[in-house]
Amino acid sequence: MAVKFFGQFLVEQGIVSREVLLQAVELQESVNLSFGATALSMGFLNEADIERVHNAQRNEDLRFGDMAVKLGIMTTEQMQQVLTKQKNAHLYIGEALVKIGGIKAENLAVLLEEFKADQAQYATESLAIPGEVEEPRLWEMVIDLSYKMLTRVAMLTFRPEPIVVAQGLPAMHTYAVMNFSGDVSGRYLMGVSAPTQKKIAREILNETQVDHEPKEVLDDTVMEFVNVVCGNIAAKAAQQGKTIEIAPPEIIDSSSGLVAGETTKVLRFPVCLADGDRVELAVFIAG
Repeated sequence: MAVKFFGQFLVEQGIVSREVLLQAVELQESVNLSFGATALSMGFLNEADIERVHNAQRNEDLRFGDMAVKLGIMTTEQMQQVLTKQKNAHLYIGEALVKIGGIKAENLAVLLEEFKADQAQYATESLAIPGEVEEPRLWEMVIDLSYKMLTRVAMLTFRPEPIVVAQGLPAMHTYAVMNFSGDVSGRYLMGVSAPTQKKIAREILNETQVDHEPKEVLDDTVMEFVNVVCGNIAAKAAQQGKTIEIAPPEIIDSSSGLVAGETTKVLRFPVCLADGDRVELAVFIAG
């Protein structure tokens, strides 16, 4: 068993094919517009406004609508109108599969219950930091900000996997790393596959197609994402009375995986993506 999305569960059970699931995902994505795209369609924002909000979100922990209000380019009333429209129009993957004929409407409720039972052990509303890790409040903040930036900057849809203390990390296509020091010292790591790296690149570069970009440019976008996350972490840590100094990010070789030293704790908090891919996230905490 593992953390997964409803669509992945149905594919693994042989109820729908991956091709049918991808059709449903395409329908879902065409309906479930982001806050910015919804506000654009309602005439509240233009493209330049959206870019301005996204840039501001890289430096401050605020949702898109709250940031737009703070910047003075939307009113609170307009923000609520956008949120209401998103809620009323939201299409769940099960509903999308019914619409395209992938599953029957009368079977949806039963399949959802089976999926909930399969995923019950992973259902949690809080970030459960393992007991042997010191400074749990600090690492809760680190993980929370990492998840938020995956949504707000990389625009990835994901489900968190359990937070664990590990011996190391598996091999990935690309690992971006940022060293940090101060009241706590260690390394922040993010590992991605080639397809996910391109998704991040499209958002960072604001391009619809990045297949022509060399690996160095794609690597730079993952490093920039890590830079954004860790910059926010350092700022938030200061609010908790902790000093964290960050070094420039770098790409490291992970062809054989990554193993921590004897005095290092590896706090691992990977996520499962909606397309079945995953992102490795971790901090190596120096002892």
